[in-house]
Amino acid sequence: MHSTGYIIKFVGILTAIVAVILAGLFSFFKPLHIKNEALANKKAILSALDSKMDKKVTEMNADEIVQLFDQQIEQYVIDSKGNLQDSTQIKTLGYLGGRAEDVNVAKEKKKRPEDRVFPIFVYKDKKTGKDYYIVSVRGSGLWDEIWGSIALEDDFNTIAGASFDHKGETPGLGAEITDNPAFPASFVGKTIYDAQGNLVSVRVKKGKATDPNHEVDGISGATLTGNGVTDMLANGFKYYEPYFNKLKSKR
Repeated sequence: MHSTGYIIKFVGILTAIVAVILAGLFSFFKPLHIKNEALANKKAILSALDSKMDKKVTEMNADEIVQLFDQQIEQYVIDSKGNLQDSTQIKTLGYLGGRAEDVNVAKEKKKRPEDRVFPIFVYKDKKTGKDYYIVSVRGSGLWDEIWGSIALEDDFNTIAGASFDHKGETPGLGAEITDNPAFPASFVGKTIYDAQGNLVSVRVKKGKATDPNHEVDGISGATLTGNGVTDMLANGFKYYEPYFNKLKSKR
């Protein structure tokens, strides 16, 4: 029969060994985790323009996604007043890569709006010569956070594509914002400004949409998730509006 001291010592040594092993595994897999996270981010951004691609992003392998992103995406970071931030300014915020793709939108959402920075991605369509402006938005669904990438035409008004994701919405209900391709597709062609030039965004209407320009059909049984998408878009577009207004004034 071992003494209590022996058992405590044995458990302490075993715990230390397990801790060292886990720390080693974490360090070993960390570069792979970072690489996969960066790939997922690129994929989400490009997915907003799936309908404009010769090949859907979901059908591309990792190398194709990285190549497309690097060759046809220009990326910028702006502050709440629409001012561009250089790489040095971005790095001082803890984003050591100094690029828009390095900005953690979830982290920025926790700050006061006036203290946030916002990534923006410009997709250069080589076939048509058009530019598409992809903004990153984040909000709250029924159970947890939801987020998305919204592509605008170069009129900064017409939605060219969208992609959404979530952390914990209900499968078959709120999770349809991701799982049902018809939902993001329904945003294509909608406009975020009304005829008077007011930013009205796009609303997810419970039931059937009645405004063909600014509403999409809601998801049956997922009203609160739909409301979350509505609020997320309204807030997101508002944050990017100062930058878009500056671009418009230069034309």
